[in-house]
Amino acid sequence: MISIQNVSKWYGDFQVLSDCSTEVQKGEVVVVCGPSGSGKSTLIKCVNGLEPFQAGTIVVNGTSVGAPKTDLPKLRSRVGMVFQHFELFPHLSITDNLTLAQRKVLGRKEDEARTKGLALLDRVGLSAHAAKFPGQLSGGQQQRVAIARALAMDPIAMLFDEPTSALDPEMINEVLDVMVELAREGMTMMVVTHEMGFARKVANRVIFMDRGAIVEDAAKDEFFGSPRSERAQAFLSKILSH
Repeated sequence: MISIQNVSKWYGDFQVLSDCSTEVQKGEVVVVCGPSGSGKSTLIKCVNGLEPFQAGTIVVNGTSVGAPKTDLPKLRSRVGMVFQHFELFPHLSITDNLTLAQRKVLGRKEDEARTKGLALLDRVGLSAHAAKFPGQLSGGQQQRVAIARALAMDPIAMLFDEPTSALDPEMINEVLDVMVELAREGMTMMVVTHEMGFARKVANRVIFMDRGAIVEDAAKDEFFGSPRSERAQAFLSKILSH
């Protein structure tokens, strides 16, 4: 579903991604972890063309992301993206947030988009809040709306960029529960997160990054049981000891 081959990226003279290669199969859940500044978020933003890259190739379901003729808006409409800070439109109701892209990008009629949006709102447990505005919801609720909005586009894969890092601890599980359910239903997912409990529960593989490079790319049990690199061992000892 997603093939990343020898991808490198620079900001000026600073290299943020260094020769990164990995593949994500259909229905696979891959967690990307590592210290701050390791390139995790940049890598997944390259997958749907939100960040350009200067070397290598990324192919999503047969479409080359970096090719000059690729229709990036069309690609992004098929690859759901959930950000750290929700990115909902504050001046639109929850229902309008869920229907706008369906209508503008996919060309769905108003009633069809509304039916789809409200069904997904119900799926994330928020159907009672359809008429509210984002500012009237908690952070966890807003993030669940953001997931529903991404799902409304019928994505072939979902990218999550630290979806719980801006949330209060009490709200994290309500978002992770939705993501766990998605994973169990077979959604192809790349998830940048520090939530190792989530990784242990649903990830097929874990990618560990440091200084712009993929240091480890291993099956979940192998990564948590016996990480090969000293850097990953040190990271896990810190993050799992609390």
